[in-house]
Amino acid sequence: MPRTFQRPFPHVQHQIRALGQRLRDARLRRRISTVLFADRIGVSRATLNRLEKGDATVALGTYMRALRVLGLDKDLDVVARDDELGRKLQDLNLPSRKPRTRKNTASAPEADVTTNAASNEPVAHNPTSQSSQSGGDDAEV
Repeated sequence: MPRTFQRPFPHVQHQIRALGQRLRDARLRRRISTVLFADRIGVSRATLNRLEKGDATVALGTYMRALRVLGLDKDLDVVARDDELGRKLQDLNLPSRKPRTRKNTASAPEADVTTNAASNEPVAHNPTSQSSQSGGDDAEV
């Protein structure tokens, strides 16, 4: 299946052409021939010619290899490093914290509730009443 190509926006085309020109200037300053440069990048001279003219159909990896051969690949580390707009959009989507409400601690004390181990039913203990521990009848004498 043939690849389809969408033309970049005019401003992007201008940026790509300027990048190609800067790569060509950097190559000439280093006095590297087109044959040697194309060989080091791993492309044909025709592809190198298209790269230096800023052809948008040249693969990004080819531009990256050209920058690496020229020793300019570290410059790519600053591309899109500080995404100011993206950070602002991200901050807008952060969940807002809800303030915690304090429970009223001045209300009457609650009864101490535990569970009966045999039946697993809740049993309320009232600290004011005492239960007999004699194990016998609770009849009064």
